[in-house]
Amino acid sequence: MIAYLDMPSGISGNMFLGCLLDAGWPLEALHATVAAVLEPHVGPTAWALEARAVQRGPLRATLADVRVDEQHQPHRRLADINAIIAPAAIPTEVKRHAFETFLALAETEAHVHGTAVEEVHFHEVGALDTIVDIVGVCAGLQALGVRALYAGPLPLGPGWTGSQHGPLPLPAPAVLELLAAADVPTRPAPGPGELVTPTGAALVAHFAAGRWQQPAMRLRRIGTGAGQREFAWPNVARLWLGELDDPRGMVQLETNIDDMNPEFVAAVSEKLFAAGAADVWITPVQMKKNRPGIVLSVLARSALETTLAEIILRETTTLGLRVQHIGRHEAQREMRTVETAYGSVPVKLKVINGQILGAVPEYEACKHLAGAAGVPVRLVYEAAQAAGHARFVAGES
Repeated sequence: MIAYLDMPSGISGNMFLGCLLDAGWPLEALHATVAAVLEPHVGPTAWALEARAVQRGPLRATLADVRVDEQHQPHRRLADINAIIAPAAIPTEVKRHAFETFLALAETEAHVHGTAVEEVHFHEVGALDTIVDIVGVCAGLQALGVRALYAGPLPLGPGWTGSQHGPLPLPAPAVLELLAAADVPTRPAPGPGELVTPTGAALVAHFAAGRWQQPAMRLRRIGTGAGQREFAWPNVARLWLGELDDPRGMVQLETNIDDMNPEFVAAVSEKLFAAGAADVWITPVQMKKNRPGIVLSVLARSALETTLAEIILRETTTLGLRVQHIGRHEAQREMRTVETAYGSVPVKLKVINGQILGAVPEYEACKHLAGAAGVPVRLVYEAAQAAGHARFVAGES
């Protein structure tokens, strides 16, 4: 399943949670996830969760209300937050997404305030309610089976907001830095106010990386989340859940690499093919500081985008990759078998508008037969190709 996050009035952590709950993720599941993370550290009474239907203008939406005890609001560092999440009995992938989202927030805060990442004191974004929002969204997307999140441009409006550091202009500096670092598209907001919070920006930038457009999709359900405040327009976000409309749609994933042992490239390619990639290829390039490098390119069905992107990020030294959604025209393919003096060989037929235009022997089968017969692979291949053309391309059924 894929999802598209429609943000007519921006996004915050609890708006994102509201979308997931409204789309069918049970509140009990969110509560169990949060309990596994927080209760070993702050007990069961320091926080509470509630989801209720509200009106935002003419629209019904779900408001995810996260309430915390103010005495449990120390200024946490990144290491403190990781120490809360790491031992929790929740899926490993949920932890990983939460860690990476908090790391992006820490890097942004460090840049804004001119300090080191490990020295950043989280204020608002280190509070318990933010931990609930981030871990909850990571768990909810996994629970609903969302393998790829798409998102539209984020609306940014003017104004001022309060913080531990005093008044801040809107959009908040952390939001601007997050969106700039992740190359997130923006658009003018429908009016003034803090429509995009740092937590909301970090979650969208993390999960929708590189997918900043509305996909062609068949909708299955819609989740509408409400913001806390009411504006002159409906303060909601909407999560569209469904499947890509074109199952033949393709993606091309690419990344530049100049710091990896070339011996590892073959292993990466094997894993990508094993995961379903249609093709994998390497292009030599010259990179910055005149270093020789490669471009690793992968062609695959759109449904495999998330799986293959994770393999590339885990198995190579790259820190990011590009994704391009493309179309492809294909000839029809059929597998048949031909008989040769060396044995049976599968051949792949190329068919266009019912006409067979080519017959290509399967190399591995030819290699096996050649080894058994003690002859060059070329002889078996040519015999199979001749038999395929004679039987199929020449017009036999």
